[in-house]
Amino acid sequence: MDFLLNVWFWIILAVVFIVAELGLPGGIIVFLGVAGLIVAICVQLGVVASWSSALTLWFISSLVLVILLRGIAQKLVGGDSSVANTDEEVEALGEIVEVVETIGPGESKGRVVFRDVRWNAVSDGSEIPAGENAQIVSRDNITLVVERVSSAEQPDVDS
Repeated sequence: MDFLLNVWFWIILAVVFIVAELGLPGGIIVFLGVAGLIVAICVQLGVVASWSSALTLWFISSLVLVILLRGIAQKLVGGDSSVANTDEEVEALGEIVEVVETIGPGESKGRVVFRDVRWNAVSDGSEIPAGENAQIVSRDNITLVVERVSSAEQPDVDS
């Protein structure tokens, strides 16, 4: 275990960890490399005299660096983040769909095409014949609740 008291071992280990951070995400490995540089300096100055104290210093300094500096480093470096709507139900409200299987009358389920997928659909109790368009007003589990779109409001769904 005498290699743990070699300054070059710790410098090479530090460089490997710091370079590895470029390819591995997480922002932790760089602190392991900086801790290796701390140990190399302490070994060179004679502060560390045994392999167990070198490893202990490396573990403790790595832990302290990660705890104290990781949050600061992430704020400085930043990263990619985006805020998007993750509620598909809200995104679907108001969409115009084509009725492919007659919906109603009453609570009879029919089928509509929404985003190239056929969905079960119910209406407010009125009948919506196949071939007409409807607007999504809510969703009940895996069934869309739709209402008839008046002929003046009907856009061309095929485009």
